[in-house]
Amino acid sequence: MRLLCPRLFIYGGFMKHRKKHIWASIMILLIVAFDQVTKRLAESALMGGKIVTLLPGAVQLRYARNTGMAFSLFSGARWVFVALTALVCAGVLFYMFRNKCRSLWGYWSLGVLVAGGLGNLIDRVLYGYVIDFIEPTFMQFAVFNIADCAVTCGGISFVLWLAVDLFRSGDGKKGTTHDGK
Repeated sequence: MRLLCPRLFIYGGFMKHRKKHIWASIMILLIVAFDQVTKRLAESALMGGKIVTLLPGAVQLRYARNTGMAFSLFSGARWVFVALTALVCAGVLFYMFRNKCRSLWGYWSLGVLVAGGLGNLIDRVLYGYVIDFIEPTFMQFAVFNIADCAVTCGGISFVLWLAVDLFRSGDGKKGTTHDGK
């Protein structure tokens, strides 16, 4: 068995928590697929400056290409973003699959965050930019996409889980729901 499976999976608890990992993988794939499908639909329906109002005074759909990060910061640094996103996603996946995050809340939060990162990584690698199409109209804000929502929701959820975990532990030194080594 050792020869057939990488050490990561045998010693990292993959087999013990296989069901959790399979469901997380399916969730990640579904979020990435939904992100990519919505970007292709936005690209085909909104090219040429077309704007579709979803909720008057609240949200509209408008096609935009973003070569930077949020709010188009650091535009033109494609390969830096590709490398950083790939490293962060790989690191988080390694952490998840080594079973360091024992809480389902924390685990699923990281999965959603990774899915968003992978959705935008695909765009950067294939096209050199990220396709954005959701634009709030009730305030001045960046145009974004489903992957951005996943990164934001996953990140906020994970930070909330960390705060709750620290609060539950009482001393702030060692959490109760993750490996305290």
